[in-house]
Amino acid sequence: MMTGRLEIENVYTAYDKADVLEGVTLDIEPGKITCLLGSNGSGKTTLIRSILGLTPARKGRIAFEGADITALPTHKVIAAGIACIPEGRKVLPKFSVEENLRLGAYQESSEAVTQDRMKEIYRLFPRLLERRGQLAGTMSGGEQAMVSIGRGLMRAPKLLLIDEPSLGLSPLFVKENFNIIREINERGITVFLVEQNVHQTLAISHFGYVLSKGRVVASGNSRELAGRDEVREAYFG
Repeated sequence: MMTGRLEIENVYTAYDKADVLEGVTLDIEPGKITCLLGSNGSGKTTLIRSILGLTPARKGRIAFEGADITALPTHKVIAAGIACIPEGRKVLPKFSVEENLRLGAYQESSEAVTQDRMKEIYRLFPRLLERRGQLAGTMSGGEQAMVSIGRGLMRAPKLLLIDEPSLGLSPLFVKENFNIIREINERGITVFLVEQNVHQTLAISHFGYVLSKGRVVASGNSRELAGRDEVREAYFG
């Protein structure tokens, strides 16, 4: 049985009393890649912050695997099985690749389990195995993205939130990372992919939503969404 269902129901989130999200409802199906598309300022990152408990929703409900997580602190959300790959990668530059990966497994008490997960990450990213002693800050943007994804997977999450994985990367690394996201999903991990890059995102997603000015303006399977006027309007007005 697939795990990782996330349900977001009528969520409002505010900064300084002004709502950024207004009545957002999404269903992230287990075992699938669901994407959230929208231009800068549409509210995508605010939604991620609400899911993680960093900027709690002022109204509405967020449930993970049937349990209400709306008011949970961030460490409990993560412990429930949600991992986030943040925008801009955010590696620890003065730590080695291996040290960065190990930090992802800080809640795991078994060294044997940690080692098994590390081997799996190195199988997924052979380049990281070659450079496991290298300081993460000396690596290219694409390689740092691999470290960031690998660190998230070290938690063995049921749901992986990925925020803007194409940001600042060369087209070659974008293609490589999107292929890896698809492979991660094929291994049974549910993925919620938050992106601006419409075409490549829809190419690997099963279902998508479009956010504009804090509201969901379109949803549907990814093939349908690719040709919808609402997608163009959300980006180009």
